[in-house]
Amino acid sequence: YTVVAATDGETGLKKVSGEQPDLVILDLMLPGLNGYEVCKRLKESNPEIPIIMLTAKSQESDIVTGLDLGADDYITKPFSILEVLARINALLRRSGSSSTLPEVFHAGDLEIDFKKYKANKHGKAVKLSPREFDILAYLLERRGEVVSRDDLLNQVWGYESFPYTRTIDAHIAMLRKKIETNPEEPEMIITIHGKGYKFL
Repeated sequence: YTVVAATDGETGLKKVSGEQPDLVILDLMLPGLNGYEVCKRLKESNPEIPIIMLTAKSQESDIVTGLDLGADDYITKPFSILEVLARINALLRRSGSSSTLPEVFHAGDLEIDFKKYKANKHGKAVKLSPREFDILAYLLERRGEVVSRDDLLNQVWGYESFPYTRTIDAHIAMLRKKIETNPEEPEMIITIHGKGYKFL
């Protein structure tokens, strides 16, 4: 990637306006304008620009504030560069013009808002992690197709190999507990033995 950097909020706004980047990684702790205000102004001027918030703040209220202002994802410090790249790849893929992902997905009593990273089931909030949203997004983009574990690891985690592909199984099991009516007999995310997963 070609990177353009800014060390304060005002400079960042000017560079975004001039450079028109594909994605913004925004630190909350900036001199002058803080990250929240920068995010708000960026989304007002360009609602479609993807923003990842980078912060040492891990309080849920801080994260919710950022997402409510329009941030598309967040990463809390400390973090690995692989995680950052994976989030960038996933967000760029979802924001691409060829994406078939709906902004809001409905299935029975389940509602998933991928833009705001919010989910509800039976009218109650369901807490999904950014990784779980990314897995759901990728499976939905390929709805009806069998998606292998390796493909999920490559596309969601952002690299081609990982020592424990069963990591995917754990995430899928957790997703089923959160969104399926009966996780033991899933109706949305099904296992294709020896192949991977399919979203029906």
